[in-house]
This record gives sequence, C-alpha cells and structure tokens, in this order.
Amino acid sequence: MPSQERLSALLDPPSTVLLTVECQQGVVGPDSALPELAGEARSSGALANVARLVAAAHDCGVQVIHAVAERRPDSRGASRNARLFRAAERLPVQQLSGSAAVRVAAPIEVTGDDLVVRRLHGLSPLAGTEVDALLRNLGCRTLVVTGVSANVAIPNAVFDAVNHGYTAVVPADAIAGVPSDYTHAMISNTLALVATVATTDQVLACLGPRHQAER
Repeated sequence: MPSQERLSALLDPPSTVLLTVECQQGVVGPDSALPELAGEARSSGALANVARLVAAAHDCGVQVIHAVAERRPDSRGASRNARLFRAAERLPVQQLSGSAAVRVAAPIEVTGDDLVVRRLHGLSPLAGTEVDALLRNLGCRTLVVTGVSANVAIPNAVFDAVNHGYTAVVPADAIAGVPSDYTHAMISNTLALVATVATTDQVLACLGPRHQAER
C-alpha cells in the first residue's frame, strides 16, 4: 500500500476524477442480470465503499464520472465478437437504454455535477467512449477506478487509463468480481503492477476525515 503522503499527492482534487464502472441497477442492483456479481458487490462492501467515495468526492470537489454499459432494444451497434456479448443477449435482465437497469444503483448518489457516460459497445469505459476526452478537458491526472467487474471492465479501465497517460488509483475494497478470490488475485498479480492500490479508507483520508469515519 502507498504511504498516505504519496497518496495525498496523487489525489489532488482539481486533477483527480473518480470513475464508477457499471454500478448500475441491472448489474449490481437487487434485480441484477448477474446475481452472483451483484451479491458479491454488496456482501463484500464494495458497492457501499463506492458510495462512500462518491459522497466524499462530491464534498471536496473531485469530479465524478459514472460509466454505464447499455444497449439499444434493437442491439444496433452492439458488439457480438466475444462469447460474453452473445451470452448477455440471453440474460433475463437486459441493460436497455432508458430502462431502470441502466440507472446508477443505490446507495450511490448522483448529483447534477456528475457526468454519466453511456457506451453501446465494447468492454472498456474508456476505449471508444467520451471518457478520455472528458478527462483531458477536466485536467485530470489521476483516475480513481471503482466498481465492477474485476474480471473484465475494471482491468480494461485501468489498462486504458495507464495507456492514455493517467495515473490509476484502485481502492481494492471498492471493486468486485466473481469468484471473490479472483478479485484478490487480479489486484495482487495484475492491477498492482500498473496502478496504485489503496483502501477506501486511505483514499477517504485524503479526501476528508469525516467520510473515513462513516461506516
């Protein structure tokens, strides 16, 4: 884990953006298309920690971007070049544009200052979306990556952030995947090589002590 001094230097509010990845009702909500992943996100405390980080970001002026994955009802423009996409087409809950499934899930609060970026294709919140351009226009240097899943979208987001020149910070207890031990393996053996791995409390201590104390 990084020293608090080093982490504080990385998390300068004007140049930091907090990214939530696929924290939407149809993924981590009670009626998720992926109940095992939703259960892990909630039971592990990851979703609650994302909500804590978002609240702290709102309080201290750190920009929040919510990356949402969705598809049109006619699937126009959607990716079909991987088994994952074809399997998603058969799930009982579809992440359809405009539906409840693509709304950011509780307990995360979305304010008018937050940016919500919706993608119709691919695996990454950054590649082929508006996120990179928004980050550059915002003056971002450090991207805090949270959400799901540690299996696919989170590593994609971290790799793309690093490839685009940003410093990635991953609060290890604010991401989730299945099975739970895979998340730990992904963090230890992959993400730790390219990102600064911290805890939610460490990040909150840099953003404001009030949120560090909240549970």
